[in-house]
Amino acid sequence: MQEKKKVLIKKLDGTLESFDEKKLESSLTRSGVTPNMTERIVSHIVKELKEGMTTTEIYKHAFSILKKRETTSAARYSLKRAVMELGPTGFPFERFIGEILKTQGYTVSLGQTLEGACAPHEIDVIAEKGKELMIVEAKFHNELKIKSDLRVALYVKARYDDLEKNNFAGRLKKGHKHDCWIITNTDFTRNAMKYGKCTGMKVIGWSRSTIGKGLQDLIEETALHPLTCLTTLTNSEKNNILKSGNVLCRDIKNNANILEGAGVSKEKVSIVIEEISKVCLPR
Repeated sequence: MQEKKKVLIKKLDGTLESFDEKKLESSLTRSGVTPNMTERIVSHIVKELKEGMTTTEIYKHAFSILKKRETTSAARYSLKRAVMELGPTGFPFERFIGEILKTQGYTVSLGQTLEGACAPHEIDVIAEKGKELMIVEAKFHNELKIKSDLRVALYVKARYDDLEKNNFAGRLKKGHKHDCWIITNTDFTRNAMKYGKCTGMKVIGWSRSTIGKGLQDLIEETALHPLTCLTTLTNSEKNNILKSGNVLCRDIKNNANILEGAGVSKEKVSIVIEEISKVCLPR
């Protein structure tokens, strides 16, 4: 039997790798796609596959089929790109990270400036719980191919060390412990991950981290899906809601008036709420 010829596809960083049906199946299954639909999509992609096809093109093919047949799974499948759409300023991403930490029992402050031993530093997220203080850098990228590199890890650690020398501007009490976290919506380079492990920083990328769980895991476990993943809202409606300071599906579900304030028709509100009730479930 002749071995099936491997087709090289182009990753986001421009490198080539052999197309792996198992990877596509895994991502679809994780998104809740039914076995029959998964088989149908994989079969479709294999037929359309050609040398040099990009992973983005493959994603678009799969998403277009899902959006017509299984909208709930389509919303979950688009999660990584939906988080990216929280930009471009990065502030909604900071709030998004803050909300995830709140579900874990932390009290959260955003955009605070703390005085270090040598200089003041603006901190994206400060999280406190009991005797624990956490300084978080929420590193947002508006392109999936961009990774947070060693330089990012170095400057975050330098700021953290300067704050530690000044007792985190008086926030740290005797006997309390403290941590430094970096969370990004894409991934980290190998050297950044290595440096994080070596220095004890909690480095959390989309799919891998030094704590064993990536950002995708944290979102799915807490069901704090960004509203940008919804398929029933237009881009204009999503942007209007983000401008109002709301970033989560949960925000909308608990206050449907947000939708009408963003220009969503009364007839459409119930459709959006129904999608939220199906998409935003803990894994």
